Amino acid sequence: MADQFDLLVLGSRVRHARRRAGYTLAEVAAVVNRPAPHLSQLETGKVEPKLSLLGELADLFATTTADLLSPEPPDRRAELEISLARAQSDPAYQALGLPPLKASAKVSNDVLEHLVALWNGLSRHNLQERQEPSDKVRFADFARSANIALRAEMRERANHYHEIEAIAEQALADANYPGTGPISERVLTELVAGRGFTIERVRSMPRTARSITDTRDKIIFIPDLGGLKIREARSVVLQTLGHFALEHTDTRDFAEYLRQRIESNYFAAAVLAPEEPAVDFLREAQANDDISVEDLKEVFYISYEMAAHRFTNLATHHLGIPCHFVRTDREGVISKAYENDGIRFPAAPDGGLEGERVPRQWGSRQAWNASGSFLLHGQFTVTDDGEFFCTTYIETETDRWPHAITLGTPAEFAHCFRGSDTLRKEYCRAREIEPDPALVNEWKDVTWPSAAERSHVLSALPPSDLEFSPFPGIDLLDVYRFLERRRRARRP
Repeated sequence: MADQFDLLVLGSRVRHARRRAGYTLAEVAAVVNRPAPHLSQLETGKVEPKLSLLGELADLFATTTADLLSPEPPDRRAELEISLARAQSDPAYQALGLPPLKASAKVSNDVLEHLVALWNGLSRHNLQERQEPSDKVRFADFARSANIALRAEMRERANHYHEIEAIAEQALADANYPGTGPISERVLTELVAGRGFTIERVRSMPRTARSITDTRDKIIFIPDLGGLKIREARSVVLQTLGHFALEHTDTRDFAEYLRQRIESNYFAAAVLAPEEPAVDFLREAQANDDISVEDLKEVFYISYEMAAHRFTNLATHHLGIPCHFVRTDREGVISKAYENDGIRFPAAPDGGLEGERVPRQWGSRQAWNASGSFLLHGQFTVTDDGEFFCTTYIETETDRWPHAITLGTPAEFAHCFRGSDTLRKEYCRAREIEPDPALVNEWKDVTWPSAAERSHVLSALPPSDLEFSPFPGIDLLDVYRFLERRRRARRP
């Protein structure tokens, strides 16, 4: 339904109908047997409702489902509020660093008219001022734009792709999957054979390829056990098979390549952790306030990262839980991220997240200070956008460099998760992020750090925590604090 209807408009029409009928959210929640926070998310366009729920709401509000699904905002005020919400979700707007502006009753229509008109004018001006870049810069910009666009689509769909779920479900049925638990070697073999392929492990593979498919002889080549662990091998085989199951063709540009990669990865996860048993498992855990990605990982024998991804596919659509996911390195530099719960990731001026560094107060960076490689780090983090609970896992079972996988949700949903009884709380509002000026002034002119080597010498260096830093890739606040500690240690 999200492909056909604008969720912001739909939510606005539901809210308008509720207020016109004189109901509070709590009263509606009691009648339709849905949590009030879920209904609030519906009214703000953050979740997609089922048609059955819309029917219940329409009956309660003395209107029709067709009226709620009308593509037009209910009035001019609603139209302005929607335009303001879209403006504030624009990466260029978020890059301004302004605090969120809620269109409360205190904000008049005239003010909203001015704000929307100013933003529309600024957007047109920026578009006209854009210069023609070089081919290399153009490709980099195009790649980032493709990432940004796909992330927005994933957010709008709550990261749930029902059409891929259906293809995965049919493939499992054809392979006689029993309906519970991880897929067996037999099921995997039948899945591959069902598409006419066989799997062959080889000792020597090109380093730049995770798999190679001979489409003429129908063979999928993957590294042998010495180069690929069993859990990872299952993922690689299914990611490769996903291209054929989803009928992908040769890509014409990077955006299409990226979409195919995301879709084939989704297919692999939907096969390895099938929707129906995974949702049943998560619903039981939710009822017991004991959701754990670690359990999802073990029950379906998948990696922690895939389990966390899979949770984002199912949590909002089936459980009504908004969430965020981020993968970072030891320094907090983002390589992957997704959110539909209102958390604001650090972003470049163009809205790109990759290569940006999360604040030091976030669990993605705090977890590295915990002792033990297999411990889960849970904490609450207070930001200018609200309070969030997150769990971070340090992934070391990989040939790549260790990285942190963080899954989080607004604090109001924290009780559903194991570990939410933690007393850890970090404050990461603008006033806490702001560096201590005395510390900066003490060391800024007498410091010369050298950036640590990264996994690839040509990788882009993340920006420093301090503006106008002459040392890209360096966390200067950490450097200054280190120097301050050493100086204090030398004092008699």
